[in-house]
Amino acid sequence: IGHRQVDGDYVESWQPQAMSSAALQKAQEIAQSVTQNLGGLGVFGVELFVRGDEVWFSEVSPRPHDTGMVTMATQAQSEFELHARAILGLPVDTTLRSAGASSVIYGGVDTEIVMFEYVAQALLVPQSDVRLFGKPQSFERRRMGVALAAADDVETARQRAKQVSSTIQVKPA
Repeated sequence: IGHRQVDGDYVESWQPQAMSSAALQKAQEIAQSVTQNLGGLGVFGVELFVRGDEVWFSEVSPRPHDTGMVTMATQAQSEFELHARAILGLPVDTTLRSAGASSVIYGGVDTEIVMFEYVAQALLVPQSDVRLFGKPQSFERRRMGVALAAADDVETARQRAKQVSSTIQVKPA
C-alpha cells in the first residue's frame, strides 16, 4: 500500500504500490523482522520509506491503520477482517481483487454537530464507496471519513477517490 501524507497526516493511499522486486523483498524482510520481534497477533501497519531499491523503517502501528482502509476496496478481505481472523486463528486471504485508492474526507468547518451533504452525488462516481466515521464534532483538518474507489489501474482509482472526497461536504447541523 502506498500513501501520501501532508504535515504528517494521511491524505490518501492506494494499492498496489509500484515497487521494484528488490525493494519489495527488503520491505517484506523489514516488516517480518519488526512484527516477529514485537510478537502478538493481528494486523500490524508497518510504515516504510522506499526510494528505488532502498527501504527504511519508519514506524509501526500494532493494529489496523487508516492508510490500510484502502483494502476495503482492493482485497478479498479488508484489514479489519484480516485483523479479526488472525487474532481468532482463522484463515486469511490477502488476494488483491483490483487496484484501488482511498482519500480523506476532511471536516473543513468548526462545528459541534455535523451533517454531510452531497453524499449521493459523490457515490455516482463509478466503483466508489464512503465510510463516515460518526464523529459528532468537526474542525478544519479533522478526518471525518474516507472515500474509497476501485479501478483497473491505480491512477484512475486515485482520481475517483479524490473526486468522491472532494464532493462530500461537512456542514453544521
